[in-house]
Amino acid sequence: MTRWGVLGLLAILAAGAVAVGIARLLGRSDSRGSVLVSVIAHWLGAWSLWNFAAGLAHHFGWLAVYDGPLFLVLALVLGGWHYRARLASPERGRVVFVGGQLAWLLIVLVRNGLL
Repeated sequence: MTRWGVLGLLAILAAGAVAVGIARLLGRSDSRGSVLVSVIAHWLGAWSLWNFAAGLAHHFGWLAVYDGPLFLVLALVLGGWHYRARLASPERGRVVFVGGQLAWLLIVLVRNGLL
């Protein structure tokens, strides 16, 4: 599983480099392709960090329930919103991403009876 994750991340980074290179050749400083790759990389990074933190918390008994597939649904929905907001403005994209992380934290806390 780790090999597939690393290969996926490397493929996304390579696709981002190609998208940025093509955009530069066409005279643009930003392209939709590079923004899409950036948004995907954000959510993949968040997924890996949340899973790592949840695994540690579960190991030490701080979490009883962690629904990784539910995060996938949240990431797909908010990833689309993040992409559209990022095309409008980098600040709006950041707000959607950070808001999504806070919403996931709230979901995890409520599911475990900590809130």
